[in-house]
Amino acid sequence: MANRTALRELQTRLAARLQAAREETVLVSWLAVRAGPHKLLFPLAQAGEIFMVTHIASVPYARDWFEGVVSLRGGLFGVVDVAGFLAAMLTPGVPFRARPLSALSSLVTFNEHLDLNCALLVDGLVGLRREDSFVSQQAPAEDMPDYYGNLFVDASGVPWQEIKLQTLSQCSEFLGIGIGIGIGAGAGVGAGVGA
Repeated sequence: MANRTALRELQTRLAARLQAAREETVLVSWLAVRAGPHKLLFPLAQAGEIFMVTHIASVPYARDWFEGVVSLRGGLFGVVDVAGFLAAMLTPGVPFRARPLSALSSLVTFNEHLDLNCALLVDGLVGLRREDSFVSQQAPAEDMPDYYGNLFVDASGVPWQEIKLQTLSQCSEFLGIGIGIGIGAGAGVGAGVGA
């Protein structure tokens, strides 16, 4: 119970800081999250709201990384396990083993201007990051997907991968939650998810 209360307080503080950061975009650039073995940076201008994980209804015949759908603020959102999606894209053919949700798991939606009713399941929220939070950065390798931004390294030597959510929101692999099923407008299950 204490963990859930602490998580709720963290999410409330982050939501307030996200709103303040959007108003001073020059200083703060990313929401930092943990997803499986990955440390990721979501651009603030492309990220939406943060939610606690509630009941996720599974969807049959969907990819392993597509957790299902959830109701957030009265809207239906598809839920993508970011770690599972990245694993599937970087190591195709290797089955993804879902991890159990923890009290620290959260959902991060896409900014509403991206017009995609999708929430990204992450294992934990780390906080907000500015460019001066890092000591170095390098462009992604040429063979990396388009939605990979720069790789940043912090003062402790920890690498943080930027994920360009706008580019991800238009990626056919990301939108294809199952064989013949997409989360774009008018695509069966996806009509409510990506409309």
